[in-house]
Amino acid sequence: MTSAQRRWGRPAATPRPLALSWWLLLVAALVFLIIVVGGITRLTESGLSIVEWKPVRGIIPPLNAEQWQAEFAAYQAIPQYIELNTHMTLEGFKQIYFWEYVHRLIARAIGLVLALVALAFWWRGTIPQGYGRRIIVILLLGGLQGVIGWWMVTSGLQYRTEVSHIRLAIHLMAALLIFAVILWTVFDLRALARDPAARPARLTGIGAMALAVLSVQIMYGAFTAGLRAGYAFSSWPKMGDNWFPANTPMLDPAWLNLFDNPIVVQFIHRWVAFAAAAALGVLAMRAAKRGGRPAARAVAALLLVQILLGIATLHSGVRIDIAVAHQGVAALLLAASLGSAHALGRRP
Repeated sequence: MTSAQRRWGRPAATPRPLALSWWLLLVAALVFLIIVVGGITRLTESGLSIVEWKPVRGIIPPLNAEQWQAEFAAYQAIPQYIELNTHMTLEGFKQIYFWEYVHRLIARAIGLVLALVALAFWWRGTIPQGYGRRIIVILLLGGLQGVIGWWMVTSGLQYRTEVSHIRLAIHLMAALLIFAVILWTVFDLRALARDPAARPARLTGIGAMALAVLSVQIMYGAFTAGLRAGYAFSSWPKMGDNWFPANTPMLDPAWLNLFDNPIVVQFIHRWVAFAAAAALGVLAMRAAKRGGRPAARAVAALLLVQILLGIATLHSGVRIDIAVAHQGVAALLLAASLGSAHALGRRP
């Protein structure tokens, strides 16, 4: 019985793991949506269109000509406009403002839905034992993600014409971490709904290895997007006429090339993909033998789609719809990989 129930004299309720899992799945779907919209925001150069962080008042967009002009004037004061977009009209500004506004609106919706769900299940006393802490962790990660998002935006407000690609990658990886924690909790809750004695799955060594390699690949995808490295070479499998371009300008010290050199970053992103494919292939095969055949099949199918989308993104010159699909499928591949890792780590 919860403290709220004792205070109001209400009877203890039965935990409802399946119902909670469905609500958390809705939150995960919203996180997936914001990952996709975040990709559109980045590719349309919309991320710096809102130069203030107003967590509550920012819900209301500009409603009249005077307010729109004030928002546009604030954007005109930052380097991105001064150095790149002096030709932009108010109508053009409204287009990029739209995507950043939608991105922030979805973020608020995620926090609101999760908070209301947590409050409702807590009030009714239907959160299974041990899972309240996980929901608190997810809420805290969501709050931290808001701070990271604004920290990312500030990197492009004074001295740069774009946000830091490092901060962009951290922002994306934090979103995927929230996505992963929610999904793992959903998988555990559904196992508990099937068997009240089921214990939470553990992350095995193979699962951790595969997810780590996939995380590196996704992180380099964020670096590639942030540095616009996808535009460097549009051929595949070679970069131009070579596997690695001759006479590539290199940074000093050398380790900076791993993160700041667009050509090196694109090269790494191309080839870590196959290391990730091999690791996920091993994970899927092991999971299939442990009752995770649906997730294993999803991993195999999404791997193929993701590699083809990556190649298509290069050949298309980073066409927005293909590049956004590439980012979205990366999140789906992570979900399928988590399902495989969970199947492998189930405990009797």
